[in-house]
Amino acid sequence: MNADASSTEASDAESDDAPPACVMSFNASEPSGAGGLAGDISTIAAMGAHPLPIVTAIVLRDTAEVFESHEIEPDAIVEQARSILEDVTIAAWKVGFLGSAEGVASVAEVLSDYTEVPLVTYANTVAWLDDDEQQAYLDAWRELILPATEVLVGNQQTLIDLLLPEWEGERPPSARELAVAAGELGAKYVLVTGITLPSAKGGTAYVDNVLASPQGAITGEKFERFETSFVGAGETLSAALASLRASGQDLHLAVSEALSFLDQSLDAGFRPGMGNVVPDRFFWALPEAEGEGESPDMPPEAGDDAEAGLHERGPRRIH
Repeated sequence: MNADASSTEASDAESDDAPPACVMSFNASEPSGAGGLAGDISTIAAMGAHPLPIVTAIVLRDTAEVFESHEIEPDAIVEQARSILEDVTIAAWKVGFLGSAEGVASVAEVLSDYTEVPLVTYANTVAWLDDDEQQAYLDAWRELILPATEVLVGNQQTLIDLLLPEWEGERPPSARELAVAAGELGAKYVLVTGITLPSAKGGTAYVDNVLASPQGAITGEKFERFETSFVGAGETLSAALASLRASGQDLHLAVSEALSFLDQSLDAGFRPGMGNVVPDRFFWALPEAEGEGESPDMPPEAGDDAEAGLHERGPRRIH
């Protein structure tokens, strides 16, 4: 084969094999691997996209609790992002914990130059910060991040605390009411998770997860409630959604697929230490158990683990 033919074949191969979509995650580095950048990297890679991680803080934690956090200089956050953005085209953003009010402002500065790129923001609690730091951080987050947000993802109670702290109704606010509050701050949609549904006596308990706009609920998925505590679930869902949006998936379909991915990651979850259970984002890559007659692409059937109250790592399961 001559050099010209080889060059032509290589060029054709490059055009046929498009690179994965790139997702930039602004989040903290933390040592448990359950959430933060480690969780985002695992999730984005598992969804078939390429992660571009930007360190915004260092969080000291284990699988049970957060102890404290240390800020990254705002200029260093911007420089991390700018250095790779000059080289790589991104298709979506994911925002997690940004360290401080100044960190929020530095990330918002970067986001403002790419307003056409969809942003998924995860509403995490910052209870370990002192009161003044919390207030400054959340004020900056509401003013600078929410206006750029396509989808705000969060547990129902967390979103109530952040968006409607003065709520005095006899019932919790609906997903639409939370979306109205988020919309007033600039966010287009909210994905509300962990909405407890009433169950018949002795029946199976379920939780609802609803995507809503200020006009009303759009889509959602109801899942069987896991009787255990997880760490990193919200980070997993928001990073999965950002990855699917990066690939061009329509929002309502992306939400459905991201929720299914989360459910199956939790179903295959494991406890690496003495604290909470960590989602297994690579549940689909588990080897087949001996003696199982499943197809090569399907992991083994799920079983009960009475001591841990968890399922054995099993197949993709959509409730």
